[in-house]
Amino acid sequence: MIELRTPAELDGLRAAGRFVADVLDELLDTVDVGVNLLDLDRVAARMIAERGAVSCYVDYHPSFGRSPFGKNLCTSVNDAALHGLPYDRVLVDGDLVSLDFAASVDSWVADSAVTVQVGTPREDDQRLVTTVERALVAGIEQFRPGNKLGDVSYAIGRVAHDAGYDVNLQFGGHGVGRTMHGDPHVPNDGRPGRGLKLRPGLVVAIEPWLMQGTAELYQDDDGWTLKSVDGSRAAHVEHTVAVTETGPEVLTLRRAQRAEAGV
Repeated sequence: MIELRTPAELDGLRAAGRFVADVLDELLDTVDVGVNLLDLDRVAARMIAERGAVSCYVDYHPSFGRSPFGKNLCTSVNDAALHGLPYDRVLVDGDLVSLDFAASVDSWVADSAVTVQVGTPREDDQRLVTTVERALVAGIEQFRPGNKLGDVSYAIGRVAHDAGYDVNLQFGGHGVGRTMHGDPHVPNDGRPGRGLKLRPGLVVAIEPWLMQGTAELYQDDDGWTLKSVDGSRAAHVEHTVAVTETGPEVLTLRRAQRAEAGV
């Protein structure tokens, strides 16, 4: 069921979005060569406890997961594209890591992700990250009253295809609100002018992700982490966004993004 949020409910989602952004900012300050993925998860756990928030991941057990996730953060490294289960692994120079975090604050959920290059950047990684970030911006720009959901999906897919990447449609964006995953599903490619008409109060997580050499995934032995079938690297970005009367409002802007936007 697709729900439209009232102004008061959007205030709750804004608070959740700011918390999720703050956690990602702290994680970005922490990520470095020599940092363990479990240390990153502990940062998220500490901030959840300090805020009195609730993890959306620890008890999360959908049909595609082998068991409850059991951690507070997704850490997808190099050829891991999505749902990376944190484990005892130290980041090394040249790693590419996506950090995906969702939490509930006063019963309202926000979800966001960022990909960061660790240590020395690689040109092909930078191109990939730049492309998913541009795709996210393009999708958000279409998330406004009167447009269709297909306009959002098409904008994302066009950026990806123009850069020469294939798009996987198994996983994409999704509604958020009282739960982490809800309707509508937001594919990362589509046809303009098709699908749900966008109205003020609709809130979704827009979630482009790409792999360098393929659009096909396989599930790792941990029962969660999804990796590229050819071993090529992946990047993943995400924001929780609301349709307002005046256009899209990003609820999970991080510190640097808020400064750039002057908010």
